Amino acid sequence: MVPTAETPPTPHPLLERLGLHRRELRAWALYDWGISAAQTVIFASVFQIFFVTYAAHGLGKTEGQQWWGYANVLGAVFVALLAPVLGAIADVRASKKQFLGAFTILGVGATAAMSTIGQGDILLATVLLVVTLVAATGSMTFYESLLPHIARGHEVDRVSTAGYALGYVGGGILLALNLLLIQFPAAFGLPAGEGLTAAQASLPARLGFVSVGLWWLLFSIPLFRRVAEPAQLLETDEHRGAAPWRVALTRLGETLRALRTYQQAFLMMLAFMIYNEGIQTVIRMGAMFGEDLGFSQGALMGAILLVQFIGVPCAFAFGLIAGRVGAKRAVFAGLAVYVGICVFAYRMQTVQQFYLLAVLVGLVQGGTQALSRSLFASMIPRHKSGEFFGFFSVFAKFGGIAGPLVFTLMLGETESTRTAMLSVIVFFVAGILVLTRVDVAAGVRAAEAADADLRPG
Repeated sequence: MVPTAETPPTPHPLLERLGLHRRELRAWALYDWGISAAQTVIFASVFQIFFVTYAAHGLGKTEGQQWWGYANVLGAVFVALLAPVLGAIADVRASKKQFLGAFTILGVGATAAMSTIGQGDILLATVLLVVTLVAATGSMTFYESLLPHIARGHEVDRVSTAGYALGYVGGGILLALNLLLIQFPAAFGLPAGEGLTAAQASLPARLGFVSVGLWWLLFSIPLFRRVAEPAQLLETDEHRGAAPWRVALTRLGETLRALRTYQQAFLMMLAFMIYNEGIQTVIRMGAMFGEDLGFSQGALMGAILLVQFIGVPCAFAFGLIAGRVGAKRAVFAGLAVYVGICVFAYRMQTVQQFYLLAVLVGLVQGGTQALSRSLFASMIPRHKSGEFFGFFSVFAKFGGIAGPLVFTLMLGETESTRTAMLSVIVFFVAGILVLTRVDVAAGVRAAEAADADLRPG
């Protein structure tokens, strides 16, 4: 039968199983493809090494690493202060995409501006890193708040993991291109060989930062074209024409007072905050850890690429596994592997073991984070998704403060990245203990009840 307006085309069975069977779902997931370049190139590899060895030139190695750690903490604090209020305003004004666009432009500009950093420009590098962190995390707040609006209840796990999987592909491809640019600059017509100035030697990396901004911008376009802004919905005591900021602050106060109503969502945020400390520390300190053990930049980049491309099928697999055993159990499995990763990293000696470590991270990183996101999305009222994902970002960013901070402080005390990495294990264990208390079914019922009595804005 030929599809008509009344009979939409039958989705391809594989796309349906992967959670990419409608064009708005694919457009949404492509944003993850674009922004993940910032994760791989800026936060996890090239810029991290560039920051410590080039921007922090003249400082001691440990001091440069500490600057990196404290910059991550500062960026997380800014997001924690901004995200809930902006998320609530976006709900009230029905402007999630506007805020998403503003943070995207800010991030694109900041990553491109990283190309202007000179040797020893530690202050400029730190400012641009903080701005990029705020932009990337802020944009993800509004990106993720669209998830419960585009995905139906039974689709949320698959769509969330599909976003992470495409993020692995997009981030991995651009990282691979950057690695080629850095390793073979002459093939791209760039200065190469002996006797280069610091500016010439760093040119491939600095051009890579520009490519991150362009990549991020290009793959954000489908979302802005295909994903509709969720309709404005007002609660019974709210009125059209009221000042958005006043309504937003009122909602925030009500939500903070009524957290007992959404107790399961709150527990999920708390669990995620704790174990995300460990995940973010592994991501953001991983390249520094490998460099401190004496591995070459090529080996470090290769390991990060391995994480990216192993993560693609594994993220999809987590979505399918969640459909069989439940998302919560699948997250438990991922966190157990992370405990083993911390112990293995402490004992690691060879570059081959470093690659094995990358394989283990790739197995669980995307799936654990994606299912955490979808679990939370299933337990929140849809009309408050921006506000709740604002809180989720706060908890996620507090999950990016203590972990790197503990790592940085342990590094300063012991001057051993091994000991610093081992200390991260406490966050995974504590997160598992809190997650055991989350009743997913009760959380879903509370969210559905909150959405039952609404009217169009």
